[in-house]
Amino acid sequence: MDPPLEYSPRRCLVLTRHGQRRANADGHFTGKLDSPLTDIGRHEATAAGRRLKDEGFRFDASFTSTMVRAIETSRLALEALGQSDLAPCRDAALDECDYDVLSGLDKRTAYRRFGEKRVEHWRCSYTGLPPDGESLRDTVARMTPFYLDRIRPAATLGPTFVVGYGNALRGLVMRLEGMDARQVEALELATGSIRAYALGSGATVVERRTYDPAST
Repeated sequence: MDPPLEYSPRRCLVLTRHGQRRANADGHFTGKLDSPLTDIGRHEATAAGRRLKDEGFRFDASFTSTMVRAIETSRLALEALGQSDLAPCRDAALDECDYDVLSGLDKRTAYRRFGEKRVEHWRCSYTGLPPDGESLRDTVARMTPFYLDRIRPAATLGPTFVVGYGNALRGLVMRLEGMDARQVEALELATGSIRAYALGSGATVVERRTYDPAST
């Protein structure tokens, strides 16, 4: 096991992706459509909390979105961590990227309807977006004010926990790690995975540690 993250109790930010949802298991696009966790997803959420507890984390603040899969993951993780009394701040700024016309479709249907190359561009690229949907760039622009106004100040005061989504969290990782568009396009965040940051003065990242609770 890696040594504990060398973080200051006053400056720490931890990002966790929600556990597997039913649409993950069925291979459907969801975006802003809500989809509950599977049994595997609930296990991943609890495992994330246990891993954080084993690593010595304890949080002063928590944030999540307004969507069920993130709320449920946050609840289960905090219960496993022994902090079920820590109520997360919920905000739509942290909601997942809007897939619009792809929402609710499985990949095979989406490929047949719009073409595989186009769908993969919408799904993976930084600037590609479905009609009336959001690109990753749009998601970053939506989340940045909330990060600057709420999450970053909280993380400079005490350890802070954020539960979110694959694309939405990629936007936060991009900002924290100074990634360019090509780097963030290649980034994949597994369900239940954890990315922990030790922050220096000015909320700059001085150390990053990743954890996969499913492997513990």
